[in-house]
Amino acid sequence: MKTIKAAFISLSALIAMSSFAEPLPETSIKQKVEGNLHEGVGVESVIKTPYSGLYEVRTSNGEILYADKEAKYIFSGHIMNATTLEDYTKARTDEINKIKFADLPFDSAIKMVKGDGKRVIAVFEDPNCGYCKHLRQTLSQMNNITVYTFMFNILAADSSVKSKNIWCSSDRLKAWDDWMLNGKAAPAAPATCTSDPNEKIFALGRKMKINGTPSIFFTDGSRIPGAVDEKTIEQKFASIK
Repeated sequence: MKTIKAAFISLSALIAMSSFAEPLPETSIKQKVEGNLHEGVGVESVIKTPYSGLYEVRTSNGEILYADKEAKYIFSGHIMNATTLEDYTKARTDEINKIKFADLPFDSAIKMVKGDGKRVIAVFEDPNCGYCKHLRQTLSQMNNITVYTFMFNILAADSSVKSKNIWCSSDRLKAWDDWMLNGKAAPAAPATCTSDPNEKIFALGRKMKINGTPSIFFTDGSRIPGAVDEKTIEQKFASIK
């Protein structure tokens, strides 16, 4: 009995040593993939998927990659169901990029209400973004909608200047629409206006992994990137319960 017990203890020790010596696949994959990413981009998580032994690699900039167990191959793209054409990668990306809509700092946004305003969205936009101007035109034609616009300055050196001038205007909504819809710039901000939220919104956007403008957020926490058309926005509203 003592011999069996001793053998069991020895076997347990060997298993423990073996486990210590050989890192988990997730750890090894993380190290190898990070070595191939752009500077400043890391790996936030590695999990095994049900797709042919592949591992999902989630990067710090919100991208999803895939790797085999040894990380000998790294895949960038979408995994889809060949029968139903369901896009598993998009569904997973939507899931991990969801936000808590109610936690957005609405006091740092420009608010537009049309009709009863019951349908609510938040949009991150840069004043120098042509696609944002196109989206603004679309939103101006919709009804029964509330739009919170967060000025997210990422495209040009003077984006922050334009945003500050608009924020410091007596009528922020009018100043924003004048610029985005009509190309009429807001007057320079007075020296007394020092409370613009530029830095705060820039930090928030980076934390939310917003990599481009416009980015639209809905009350269910989901997002749609880009200047989508009215039909797409209406379909999204209809899907929110």
